[in-house]
Amino acid sequence: MPPTGQQTFQHQLVPGGQMQSAYFQYSQCNGKKKALLIGINYFGSPEALNGCIEDARRMKKFLLGHGYREEDMVMLTDDASHPRQQPTRQNMIDAMQWLVRDAQPNDSLFFHYSGHGGQTKDLDGDEDDGYDEVIYPVDFKRTSHIVDDEMHMIMVRGLPTGCRLTAIFDACHSGSALDLPYAYSTEGKLKEPNVKLGAAKGLFSTLVSFETRDMGGMIQGVTDLLDVASGRAQKAHEYTKATRTCAADVMSWSGCKDNQTSADAQIGGRSTGAMSDAFLTALARNPNPSYQQLLVEMRWILKEKYDQKPQVRSHRSR
Repeated sequence: MPPTGQQTFQHQLVPGGQMQSAYFQYSQCNGKKKALLIGINYFGSPEALNGCIEDARRMKKFLLGHGYREEDMVMLTDDASHPRQQPTRQNMIDAMQWLVRDAQPNDSLFFHYSGHGGQTKDLDGDEDDGYDEVIYPVDFKRTSHIVDDEMHMIMVRGLPTGCRLTAIFDACHSGSALDLPYAYSTEGKLKEPNVKLGAAKGLFSTLVSFETRDMGGMIQGVTDLLDVASGRAQKAHEYTKATRTCAADVMSWSGCKDNQTSADAQIGGRSTGAMSDAFLTALARNPNPSYQQLLVEMRWILKEKYDQKPQVRSHRSR
């Protein structure tokens, strides 16, 4: 079981750069369990995927075997016949709000998204590389994407002390899709942003990937790259650390770095997201790993066939 009581850590405030103690509390995971599972194949579109609905179904089966009840789950897939079960933008926002509604200490909330992801120009200065991460509802061409700032505001900002949220993003450009400030390496150490490399790769991926064809994420120009590679990026990192912490117990797993893509794969004769498959395979091999062990195993599973590197992030610095 995780430690009980208040846990403290330090983060740097932007104005003046002074240090201030912050705190959080681990969930004991003996409260209510709720889950939101989203899988979008984008049927009939040029950008159709194959394995996302299957990912949602496999994740649901996994959760049913780990104390979650079907009546406490919401699943949105674009093969659903009922309009409220379609992964439209409004239904996804409503479902995120449902997931965290009436959350209490020691609850266990679980979010899984499998579908297209991308990047768009950061407008509030909280991104190291100058780009917000986004996910794409089935109706995104009509209603637009969902930005990481909005997901953080809905699912993280108002969580009570000691409530756990585990979020999984099997999507391209999803490394920081929940806007959590602290990224961890396979050695269990905090990672600092590589500003220049991240900016260059982020701009390149923005130019060549499907997901950025939605106006805001298209060509931003060389001036954006130079801007991101300057001190502004470090300020963004400090700002995020100061404004994206909370007293809850929040972890985010993603299929790749912000500047990478996540594979829609065929594994064992089954269409699936490579990251979702690696997550479930790793937990089947070791049902009780540490976060570090799980990250190492997922990367080991993927590295033979895929370039993507799963990421783990938290709202806390330990």
